[in-house]
Amino acid sequence: MKHTLLLIFLLSIVSGQLFAQAKPINEESFITIGGIEQWVTISSEDRSKPVILFLHGGPGSTMSPYDDAIYGHWKKEFVPVYWDQRGAGRTFGRNAPEEVTEDYWIENPLTVEQMTADGIELSEYLLKHLGKKKITLVGTSWGSILGANMALARPDLYTAYIGHSQIVNYTSGFVNAYNMVQQMAKDANDQESLDKLAALGSPPYEDARKEGQLMRIIKNYEKQNSVAAPPTWWKLKPEYDNEKDTQDRYNGDDYSFLHFAGHKQMGIKPMAADVDFMKNGLHYKIPVYLIQGDKDILTAPDLTKAYFDKVKAPKKEFVLVPGAAHGHNQAVVDAQYKAVKKALKLK
Repeated sequence: MKHTLLLIFLLSIVSGQLFAQAKPINEESFITIGGIEQWVTISSEDRSKPVILFLHGGPGSTMSPYDDAIYGHWKKEFVPVYWDQRGAGRTFGRNAPEEVTEDYWIENPLTVEQMTADGIELSEYLLKHLGKKKITLVGTSWGSILGANMALARPDLYTAYIGHSQIVNYTSGFVNAYNMVQQMAKDANDQESLDKLAALGSPPYEDARKEGQLMRIIKNYEKQNSVAAPPTWWKLKPEYDNEKDTQDRYNGDDYSFLHFAGHKQMGIKPMAADVDFMKNGLHYKIPVYLIQGDKDILTAPDLTKAYFDKVKAPKKEFVLVPGAAHGHNQAVVDAQYKAVKKALKLK
């Protein structure tokens, strides 16, 4: 009898250990969101861990081709989810015609409202599919517009919102960036950039090409004054290193940027022109963390901090990252990791 009880006890321990073992998840598929098929990847060493939904910038700058290089180590503690947004990457390739023309650009507009709705629908799918109560949002640059809108509209879905390079007011932000980079060019006696800036004039523009030219000058100065990400971060995963995916990323980036910047000659309005969180994005019902590079020109630290100071939230934190510009580097990713841990109250 004693031997039988001991055997039962040992078996119960072993079965408990087996039951507690991590169950990995690795899903890459098209999911119907907003009436179209959109590309979503879910990968983790343990599907029971908290879900992190990353909202990429650009718009059009998908993260799915590079996720292992940047956030691969997060898979031990979290369930990272990457989404090729409407008009970007594999989602663009799945829904666009074989030959993309100007007519397609004009007849298929992108809007903040539609893409926010897409993000909320994806969140609802993930909660049901993964058996979760809440998701943590991490949005970068353009993704910070979606992230803030999603968090404001449906706080019941999210544990916290973590915004990196937060866009506060699209129009005034670009005017501020123009003025900042113009002063930097003067200080550097950079006549070539000053001539280009004079020819462009101050934004807003009615031609997407002008905004692209200003962005190149801004990125050049950010690069000179900040700590870059490791080059290995931007190496494509083998399954994305092919002609079709490359073309879809290229075409989707053009399409998305055209609608982001707007182009009056084609009748395309800038989809973020009305974004102003100072007016309609100050009251959150969930914790808010804003992560900001101190060398960021495009979304300047003083504008982000002014917004943060007015935000009302159950908990809020502003993190200024030394040496970081508008994009990612290791210090930014480390700050995001710390913010997620705080939001989830994990040690």
